[in-house]
Amino acid sequence: MPEGDTVYRAASRLHEALASRRLSRCDLRVPKLATTDLTGRLIIETAARGKHLLTRVEGGLTLHSHLRMDGAWHIYADGDRWRGGPGHQIRAILGVEGHTAVGYRLPVLELLRTADEDQAVGHLGPDLLGPDWDPAEAERRLLGQPDRPLGEALLDQRNLAGIGNVYKSELCFIIQTSPYAPVTAVPDPTRLIALAKKLLEANKDRPARITTP
Repeated sequence: MPEGDTVYRAASRLHEALASRRLSRCDLRVPKLATTDLTGRLIIETAARGKHLLTRVEGGLTLHSHLRMDGAWHIYADGDRWRGGPGHQIRAILGVEGHTAVGYRLPVLELLRTADEDQAVGHLGPDLLGPDWDPAEAERRLLGQPDRPLGEALLDQRNLAGIGNVYKSELCFIIQTSPYAPVTAVPDPTRLIALAKKLLEANKDRPARITTP
């Protein structure tokens, strides 16, 4: 499953290609959205919330997607050949003047009222790369189950949103604590939270990840 920095970059690419432009094509290839057509609506923005992608559209609507293990959004300029996979794997096509965003193998794709986004992301803890980042709250949540294995606690998006297996492993290595040890074994939880933030911030704008503090 992608790390939070990967999803952040995906949101940035979608936002750059689509925001402030009107949809000239909208094809949502999942059964519950098969008759939905957003053509003509203005795309306001795409934002990441943890590992979730929220594309907000004129009219108070949000297209919510999650990549999980195999999903991906690809951006193509007009005339480019689509190379993200065979056609039967396409779940969404969002076209604007100059660019088309194609969602491949998206396991989660749903249309929500923007006011109801909490139905999809309200359970998440503080977002390591989000404007709501609250290290004290993240630490409180992480320590809320002191006997839980540290690795599980770090991966639980309800504690802090954005950590996947790569960062879980790197963080445990840096603080020299087994991921199977209980949370209480962490020598300095405040430092751990700060390291998580530092690593994701350092990599959010670069495709080649660096995991040394």
